[in-house]
Amino acid sequence: MGMKVNHHYQEVKESYLFAEISKRIREWQEKNQDKAAQLIRMGIGDVTRPLPKEVVKALKAASDEMGVAESFHGYGPEQGYDFLREEIQSYYKKFSVQLEKEEIFISDGAKSDLGNILDLFDRGITALVTDPVYPVYVDTNIMQGNKILYARAGEENGFLPMPDSSVKADLIYLCSPNNPTGAVYDRAGLAAWVDYARAQDAVILFDAAYECFVEGDLPHSIYEIPGAKECAIEFCSFSKKAGFTGTRCGYTVVPDKLVFSGQSLRKMWLRRQTTKFNGVSYIVQKAAAAVFTEQGEKEILENIQYYKENAKTIMATLDSLGIYYTGGKNSPYVWMKCPDGMDSWSFFDKLLNEVYVVGTPGAGFGEAGEGFFRLTAFSTHEKTKEAMERLKTLLGR
Repeated sequence: MGMKVNHHYQEVKESYLFAEISKRIREWQEKNQDKAAQLIRMGIGDVTRPLPKEVVKALKAASDEMGVAESFHGYGPEQGYDFLREEIQSYYKKFSVQLEKEEIFISDGAKSDLGNILDLFDRGITALVTDPVYPVYVDTNIMQGNKILYARAGEENGFLPMPDSSVKADLIYLCSPNNPTGAVYDRAGLAAWVDYARAQDAVILFDAAYECFVEGDLPHSIYEIPGAKECAIEFCSFSKKAGFTGTRCGYTVVPDKLVFSGQSLRKMWLRRQTTKFNGVSYIVQKAAAAVFTEQGEKEILENIQYYKENAKTIMATLDSLGIYYTGGKNSPYVWMKCPDGMDSWSFFDKLLNEVYVVGTPGAGFGEAGEGFFRLTAFSTHEKTKEAMERLKTLLGR
């Protein structure tokens, strides 16, 4: 018979979206070598501002500690050092959310934990995801052999779908502010999902990776909603908040009140992490702790404001062109409707070939993304302004 492998991997689509984008850019560059330097990339969700100086200072100091016997650190606690977990505890208090230190688990990024959390649940269960969607939610469930249902997002609901009581799900994926649409749930919207999850005896997997962009009274955490601690696990990241995309650090909150089939999900996650994960490096955790210092917060806010200025530039351009969009105000992503009824790949080609600007076709995020296009605010002021001028020229308005 031979070795049996997980056949569900054959059901996962290849990462064709960004592979196809890279292929089209490469072909364009080969044909247009004289224009290659003019290319402006607004498609990738990676930051461009460097790490805050206070974070770099902490990285260097921690590195020096590791070079001296008296302050050297070997294996650390798999769930994270207390000094960082306590800082996160204090951060949540700003939103009137009280967490126990033991409920906070430090990780190497939200993406890892969003995939690994499925270790806690049976295979063959049903996951409900919004469409358009961050592909990791879908692919990790396919790998597990889980059934996937979709809550369609569109102009009719402002790309914020609400629960349907007739649909039965075990896991519910919510991302707010959303990737790719930038749409943000208000308290009433999240409360409806919490009520739905509790009625279904389901678990919400809440991705809060972009919470640092939220303005006003919109919720940063699902735990701002009464009852959420009985039904939700929250994932967050330092990637967009503090530029840790290449440094790698995030955290997951698993409340004590999450008990299913008589099992504490927090204790299960602790057991899983102590078995399969050796923790994030001391150096990186010290850098992450610097994010919460007075100077660190000041520098981080400056970076976030920088990206928000880019988003304002994009939004002002789309407003002047009369193009529908979501996101931008509370998110680094702007989700625009393709002009003149174009499909998203046709608009991608037109933007690339005629004005040398790259974005992300909405069709790559699911069927409901067709006809839409994602632009990111993670570029420089100069390139963002130039890209928007080119967009105006392209559309002749």
